[in-house]
Amino acid sequence: MKKAIIGKKIGMTQIFDEAGKVIPVTVVEAGPCVVVQKKTNENDGYESVQLGFGDIKVKNVSKALKGHFDKADAAYKRTLREFRLEDCTSVNVGDIFKADTFAVGDFVDVSGTSKGKGFQGTIKRFNFGKHHASHGAGPVHRHAGSLGAASTPARILKGKKLPGQMGAEKVTVQNLEIVKIDVENNLIALRGAIPGPKGGVVSIVNSVKKA
Repeated sequence: MKKAIIGKKIGMTQIFDEAGKVIPVTVVEAGPCVVVQKKTNENDGYESVQLGFGDIKVKNVSKALKGHFDKADAAYKRTLREFRLEDCTSVNVGDIFKADTFAVGDFVDVSGTSKGKGFQGTIKRFNFGKHHASHGAGPVHRHAGSLGAASTPARILKGKKLPGQMGAEKVTVQNLEIVKIDVENNLIALRGAIPGPKGGVVSIVNSVKKA
């Protein structure tokens, strides 16, 4: 991992390339992010940097985090994320990461929390099929159906696809191309969709290799 930044999803729109072709893009407010902490092999056993994103009022910062920010002499931030960069020696506490960290044409991986969809059945959650709607099927058209195996093991094994909480989990979309960067407003336009709702916080890192 060479480059990384934290951003906020603004929403989706479309832009046109030089040939007049429509490109669907997601706009992300990428940074500015401040380096709050720098970890080294000598002190922590590995190298990484901790970035902070999004301003927050002092009254909403815990005492522990307040001391953490004061030690770095950095502004209080709402979100903290740690990234293992390829070269952390050139980064210092207090450095600012902005949208120009990346360049047009770069391929990135975007991680965020997907939209929560609540408790859902197997049809919506796992794309199960329905039962027959006639011939005595009864009011069980959207039920999961028989689950047990036999007297052995006489239980439902872990990992069985069952109704439950859907969404609200970490999702990573890989190899998205950066098609436009607005350095002045810290905006990055990514080709395609990214996880999460509008206003959701996402992490952007460069891809190991493009698709």
